[in-house]
Amino acid sequence: MRALSLRRKIRVLLLLLPALGLAQMSQQKTLAVDGYPGRAPVIQVNGKSYVEIESLARLTNGSLTFQTNQITLKLVPSAANAAPAQTDPSAKLTKGFLQAGIEEMNVVEEWRTVIVKAVQNNNPVTEDVLDGYRRSADNKLAVAATTVVTDADRNVLSLVRNEFSNTQKLSSQYLAIRKSLTFISPDSLDNDPLSQQIKNCAQGLASLTASGQFQDVATCH
Repeated sequence: MRALSLRRKIRVLLLLLPALGLAQMSQQKTLAVDGYPGRAPVIQVNGKSYVEIESLARLTNGSLTFQTNQITLKLVPSAANAAPAQTDPSAKLTKGFLQAGIEEMNVVEEWRTVIVKAVQNNNPVTEDVLDGYRRSADNKLAVAATTVVTDADRNVLSLVRNEFSNTQKLSSQYLAIRKSLTFISPDSLDNDPLSQQIKNCAQGLASLTASGQFQDVATCH
């Protein structure tokens, strides 16, 4: 009789479980973290609230690191809580210098591109052609120098001058090899330190003109 009574109690409990589950779901809460979009489900057990750690990591754009006896949650600051970027007024480039500097860098880049394509396509260019680019870049560099107003302008002008000087070196090296009738591999400039420095410096200077703020570019030295 005792065994029969126990079986009846188990059957009653199994019948009640779905109803209890629905009741728990209807009372389910969610967690919101200020500054982050979205919500994470909250589970309540014995009057205490719990949040699945994976859900919390997703909610806060964080990352989890699992070790033997420890789980580390690394949080990423939300856009709302991120500190605003601070700009140094003294690093701002003047409009006139920016325009003149951009014109100078465009000519220098054209000059470098002519050399690169001549090597890649085995299509020699004459000294007169390269000298034309040099004179044009030299003239625009002189114009840029007259537009310098602030220390930021002056610092960038120094970098631009270095770019001009390195491109002139590359041009002279190319002409010297051509005159010696030495074969130039089409991919030789891909691993040439001077050519790569000029290219990287140009990219750094382009970032400066886009931001309008001076920041040192190591590859221009």
